Amino acid sequence: MAKGDNSMAFWVFGYGSLLWNPGFTPKQTVRARLHDYHRSFCMLSIHHRGSEEDPGLVLALDAQKGGQCTGVAFEVAEDEEDAVLTMLRERELISSAYYEDTVNLISDEGETIPALAYIINRDHVQYCQFDLEKQAQIIAFAVGGRGPNTEYLFNTADHLTQLGIHDADMDWLVQRVRALTAT
Repeated sequence: MAKGDNSMAFWVFGYGSLLWNPGFTPKQTVRARLHDYHRSFCMLSIHHRGSEEDPGLVLALDAQKGGQCTGVAFEVAEDEEDAVLTMLRERELISSAYYEDTVNLISDEGETIPALAYIINRDHVQYCQFDLEKQAQIIAFAVGGRGPNTEYLFNTADHLTQLGIHDADMDWLVQRVRALTAT
């Protein structure tokens, strides 16, 4: 895990909802990339953005040789490390679909940042692989304990744009979900 002795800062990698709702005030934020993974709507959400009867979709880091995911490394203030780790585990590990791991991020300046990341467990029942149209159909109408799946998509896409991170699949999903939900 990215929390070690006092000489090592505690960093968390945000690539989805953590971008716009980290749940804590970071000491600093740094744009960073993770190699051999990609951001993917590959996790059925049965709690936060959907239900067991009508699952939504949320983003996860999915292993992909040669892949790359650009997001944000959040440094956690030393006096908040335990509280932040507890909060993140309650939020992200609500089921065992994600697992925690320490990954090495590369900042835009070329610095290596060891960070805590939540990665999809491909053997979990919530792991899925759908084409973009099916993803859009699910996201357009699912609602969970934290609100509509559309809110998750739109907030994440907006924050990626603000950070200058281009994601063609995300752009397509935003346009398609807007079309599906237009009244």
